[in-house]
Amino acid sequence: MAEDPAHRHHAIDYVELTVTDLAEAERFYGEAFGWRFTSYGPEYSGIRDPRDDGGEVGGLRRGEQVRPGGPLVLLFSADLDASVAAVRQAGGRVVEEPYAFPGGRRFHFADPSGNELGVWSEQ
Repeated sequence: MAEDPAHRHHAIDYVELTVTDLAEAERFYGEAFGWRFTSYGPEYSGIRDPRDDGGEVGGLRRGEQVRPGGPLVLLFSADLDASVAAVRQAGGRVVEEPYAFPGGRRFHFADPSGNELGVWSEQ
């Protein structure tokens, strides 16, 4: 499995915040911290890396309520199916099976303590 120069296999790669008002969240984070966004429609905006014109470092996802437990941490995987198998083998529970999204595929899992994380891949 080749290493993607922009992403490291199984490293923390992205943080996703659930917000109840996407436009207001963009305004707030833009004014407070200078964050820039990539719009993916009325339900999602990617948070651009503030250091340069590089990729995204996180996202704002519109939801009816803030996600329990706070932001969703996403890991990157060079082989999503192998990561699903590894989570199950290690005793984790897949809570959302792999699904496609603009940019690749991802799944969510709970660790043995119940923390939910996501794993994404470009393929």
